[in-house]
Amino acid sequence: MFTALPRRLAARVLRPAQIRRITVVAADDSSSRGMLLAGATAGVAAVATLGYSFKPVLAEGKPDLEERVAGMELAQAGRVSAAFVFIKPHAVTDKVKALMLERFAAEGLAVLSEGCIRAETIDKDMLIDTHYGAIANRAMKQKPAQLVVQAGAQANFEKAFGLKWADALAQGKVYNLVDAAEKLGCSMSDVGGKYDKLKKDVDLIKFGGGFYCGKVEGIFVINGFYARMRSQFTTPGTSIYYYSVEWDPARLSWADFRGKVLGGTDPKTADSSSVRNTIFRTWQDLGLASEPNTGENGVHASASPFEALSERANWLGVPLERDFFCRGMLAAGVPITAIKAWCDDPAVMFEGKKQSLFDLLEDLDGRNVLKKSAAINASN
Repeated sequence: MFTALPRRLAARVLRPAQIRRITVVAADDSSSRGMLLAGATAGVAAVATLGYSFKPVLAEGKPDLEERVAGMELAQAGRVSAAFVFIKPHAVTDKVKALMLERFAAEGLAVLSEGCIRAETIDKDMLIDTHYGAIANRAMKQKPAQLVVQAGAQANFEKAFGLKWADALAQGKVYNLVDAAEKLGCSMSDVGGKYDKLKKDVDLIKFGGGFYCGKVEGIFVINGFYARMRSQFTTPGTSIYYYSVEWDPARLSWADFRGKVLGGTDPKTADSSSVRNTIFRTWQDLGLASEPNTGENGVHASASPFEALSERANWLGVPLERDFFCRGMLAAGVPITAIKAWCDDPAVMFEGKKQSLFDLLEDLDGRNVLKKSAAINASN
C-alpha cells in the first residue's frame, strides 16, 4: 500500500516540479524505485475505488508516471484529515492548553505543531481579516459600490429605511467600517459599539450570510459588527495559541470533529462532552476572566479540509503548492488559480445557483471535498 512508502520519500515524490529529478535518483536504487512505483500503483488503485476520473495536471514526463503520482496525491489527501485549531485570546490559559492536549490525545489527534501568535502580529499582518474573508473584506476593504446586493436585499433596504439602495449609494450615504469611522470622526471600535446597539429589521438588516447594513448617526454602515470581532484578536498584549493537528478520518469524521469534539458555536448548548461546552461549564476553574458566549466561545477549528488548507496558508505561511491537500485538489483537476480564489470564500455556481464555497464544503471529509471540488470547478 501507499502507506508503506517512507514518509520522507513520499513527501519528496509528491512535489511536481521534482518528479524528473527524483526519478533519476531512484533509478540508481532498484529497491527504492520499486517501492515508488508500487506505491504509486497502489495509489491509483485506491483512487479508482473512490470513483475518481481525472486527467494528470502535473509536470511533463511519462503519462503513466504522471497518472500514478496524481493517484498518490489523491490517495494521500483522502487518507488523512488535518485541521488548524486555535484557542481564542480570551481563553488562552495553561489549563485550557492542557485541556486541549488531553482531548486531542483521547480522540487520536496528533499535534504536528503548536505555538503562540501575538495580537500585534495578527493586527499588522491582517491575519484575522484574511481569516474572516468576505465578512472582513466588506468591512475593511470593499467600497459599497463594489458590493453585490441582490434584488430582494435591496427591497428590504428600501422597506426598512424608505430609500432605494441605488439612491443611498448615489447620495454617498453608504460606508464600510473603515470609512464610517473617518466620516464620524471616531474609532472603528466606537462605530462597532454603536452598531451593536442596533435592532434587527428596524435599523439593521441582513443582506446575506455575513453581510449586514446598519444605520448609524444618519449614514449606512456595512458590517460594522466586525469591529468587535476584530478587536477580540488585535488587543495588544493578547494572543492566540494554535495547534496544527491530523487524524485518521476512519476513526473520526470531520462532522464529529466539529460537532462532538469542538462543539457548536453557542458553547452553552454545544454537545455536553465538547471542548466548547467544557470551557463554558468550567470557565472559572480554567482561569478565564468571564463566562464564554457565542462570540467568545473558547476555540476555533477549521470547518472543512479546504478551510484547513486556507488557514494553514494564512496563519502558518504554508505555500498552497506545498500543502498535501492542495496537491490532492490539483490532482483532482482543480487548478491552482481556482484554489487561490476559493480561499477568499467566493460565491460559486453549483447546482444552478450561487453559493458560498466554504458552505458547500463544510463538514465533509477529505475524499468528499475532493470529489465536490472537482464538480464545483466543472460548474464554473
